[in-house]
Amino acid sequence: MRVVIMLACALSPLVAQSTSGRWQPIGTTATGNPVYLDPASVKTANGIITATIRTTYAKPVATPKGPITASRAIAMFDCAKRQVAVKESIIWHDERKGTIYEKRAPTQPGFGPAFTSNFSGVALAHLCQPRPT
Repeated sequence: MRVVIMLACALSPLVAQSTSGRWQPIGTTATGNPVYLDPASVKTANGIITATIRTTYAKPVATPKGPITASRAIAMFDCAKRQVAVKESIIWHDERKGTIYEKRAPTQPGFGPAFTSNFSGVALAHLCQPRPT
């Protein structure tokens, strides 16, 4: 029993470190907005990486319905073709308060080019970089 307790105490900082802060910073868009990845969401199947990506806007974007401050997307990344498809996207007026500007979930997401001005180019570059073996 003592060994179990000692092992739990020794591993607790590692567990806390791996679960603290859901969002991992992965870069910045060409327009200066930070981009974050939820590492727990990353899945790979048939050469396609699916992940949840979040962007906060350095400067809120004005719209007729009020400013938008952040976005979140579940997207698929085809590294071989350097393309992205968005499965779901949420654009937030205020993410902390849960105030949504717009939510979209296309019935059939289509792949297209990634852009450096939004999350897609930053996430594609991060997720599709060669991994050390």
